[in-house]
Amino acid sequence: MKRLLLGMVVILFASALGAQNWDINVLHKVNGWDNKFVRNYNKVISKSEPYVAIGVPVAMAVAGWIRHDKDLLKDALYVGTSVAGAFVVTYGMKYLVDRERPYDRWPDRVHAYSRESSPSFPSGHTATAFALATSLSITYPKWYVIAPSALWACSVGVSRMNEGVHYPSDVLAGAAIGAGCAVVNVYVNRWLNKWLFGER
Repeated sequence: MKRLLLGMVVILFASALGAQNWDINVLHKVNGWDNKFVRNYNKVISKSEPYVAIGVPVAMAVAGWIRHDKDLLKDALYVGTSVAGAFVVTYGMKYLVDRERPYDRWPDRVHAYSRESSPSFPSGHTATAFALATSLSITYPKWYVIAPSALWACSVGVSRMNEGVHYPSDVLAGAAIGAGCAVVNVYVNRWLNKWLFGER
């Protein structure tokens, strides 16, 4: 746990300092992947994030409620609050750091396939994707949950760079925040379960 938190601090600090040449060079390459299949894949993955990140815990909660399955309801609460926590942290940080979007800062090097109204750092899409993937992997530690969750979350991060809306450091910071929120939320949900479900 301490190592994970230390790693997150290092990533966030390095990202905030912005190793600018590395950041823009990597982004320029990823943004330049303009093969039709790659572009369509990244576009779909990027747009899927809010629907998947919200839809999965909601579907779990509905299924748990219909089946009167207390364990599934607790799992849905944990996954949902992990995603919500990552969302709150990243959007708070966005306006504190107020980093300019790469397509605005480097219009000659970055093509904007889509545009965003919020600041760049950190990547909110990546944070919530990693919060979902990590919380699902902790809850259901099976390869058939971990592998597709990790693939989807990593694809979301890459797609945000291919779309030209985030630097690699934005994505790395978002991944660290999302995974960190899911890990910390294990302990928060122990308290929530006592309060909501009367557990000891």
